[in-house]
Amino acid sequence: MNSKPSHLSKSRLMAARQCLKRLYLEVNRPELAVVSREAQAAFDTGNRVGRVAHDIYGTGEAVLIPYAGGLRHALRKTARLLAEGTRFPIFEATFEYGDVVVRVDVLLPDGDAWRIVEVKAATSVRDEHVFDCAVQAWVFQGLGYPLNSISLAHVDTSFVYAGDGDYGGLLVEEDLTRQVLPVRAAVPEWIARARDAAGGPTPEIRVGRHCTLPHECPFIGHCWPSDTEFPVQVLGGSKEKLGDFVACGYRDARDVPRDRLSDRQHRIQRVSGSGEAERLPGARRFIRDLAYPRYYLDFETIMPAVPLWAGTRPYETLPFQWSCHYEPAPGVIEHCDFLDLTGEPPMRRLTESLIRALGDAGPIIVYTGYERYVIDGLRDRCPDLAGALGRVLDRLVDLYPVTREFYYHPAMAGSWSLKAVLPTIAPELAYHELEGIQEGTAASEGYLEAIDAATAPERKAELETQLKRYCAWDTEGLVRLARFLGEG
Repeated sequence: MNSKPSHLSKSRLMAARQCLKRLYLEVNRPELAVVSREAQAAFDTGNRVGRVAHDIYGTGEAVLIPYAGGLRHALRKTARLLAEGTRFPIFEATFEYGDVVVRVDVLLPDGDAWRIVEVKAATSVRDEHVFDCAVQAWVFQGLGYPLNSISLAHVDTSFVYAGDGDYGGLLVEEDLTRQVLPVRAAVPEWIARARDAAGGPTPEIRVGRHCTLPHECPFIGHCWPSDTEFPVQVLGGSKEKLGDFVACGYRDARDVPRDRLSDRQHRIQRVSGSGEAERLPGARRFIRDLAYPRYYLDFETIMPAVPLWAGTRPYETLPFQWSCHYEPAPGVIEHCDFLDLTGEPPMRRLTESLIRALGDAGPIIVYTGYERYVIDGLRDRCPDLAGALGRVLDRLVDLYPVTREFYYHPAMAGSWSLKAVLPTIAPELAYHELEGIQEGTAASEGYLEAIDAATAPERKAELETQLKRYCAWDTEGLVRLARFLGEG
């Protein structure tokens, strides 16, 4: 049996609350964890919001407790500050009680006592935030420090940045003191359960919806079936239902009884079992009815939690790039694009260039409703161009529902994303063939790096090449997909 860890961090208690097996693996088999790019991006976003909180709550005397010197150094410095009667804000104050360690985002003097503000990049209060705050309150008060209140500060999506470097309205506080009180009483029980799980044998926890809630577990690839050609998760649908299949002993999608499957799941099962792609004739009729000229459009966007430009809001979807392949007649392909790396707000110039490039007639082919959503946002941002953009919206043709209805290949593994479809019809367009940027999160990160004043010119030029190639890859893929479906 494994030995119990000497202490538990708050993050490990949060992991235990999601799944005791997750905690066990974090402690005993950390090498099995796979942190997705999306998860890392969310972590980085949290750090950016946290830095803004320092400006919002800070004063000239405020102190940040660094973690560079290790846990013991942070604990000693925090204890010393409070013992000295400190009455100014402390960021990342570090405490240990009952072998549980917490780092408090913002600790503020409040009369003769203190108040805690936990900072999140989320846009509302969730259940896990209440538990998070309860753990902090339990540790802080367990050490004998007086606590008047504990709040959660989250991002206010109605905040409009004025462009002056002042983010004072970015965060909105919600007092959770009353909600925390009953949850705090349960913290010792959670600590006991977590310590037993971390130090005991591997907990027998079945897979299910908790594997992705409140966040996707980094061990999901370890716990779900992966030792068969078509793991049950390729069937799609609810994680709870798929977890039931696994609990019943089904690991391969082909083995699940037909009467337990939806029509779409049965289709995936049937095609997987056949080993051959299914292309139905309805797609050909749909594609051949599309007039010329044809335009194939894709956007790249950012959604920064901390707004970059005046007049923008947190998490607002802002396009910085588009690619368009243009087919004036069958087999005749041209390409144009837009990418602005000046660091200035690109939305207006992007919109004007898009309207010019798309002309006045012909279907504009996209994949999923994302492009429609982006253009709708541009209509709000550029009201004088709303009429022209409305005419663009009227011409949009979405290939996603057509592809999903009329085509499936076993190698798509239950996904109709463009990244899953393209390698099955044009292997040379597999996204892993791209150098550098290969997916949307990386494109957003690449753009932000490129417009950073600290980025070297050589690196900026490299990112520009990668961004243009990636976005063009999507629209070239749409051309190939339309051609493929039209030949069926």
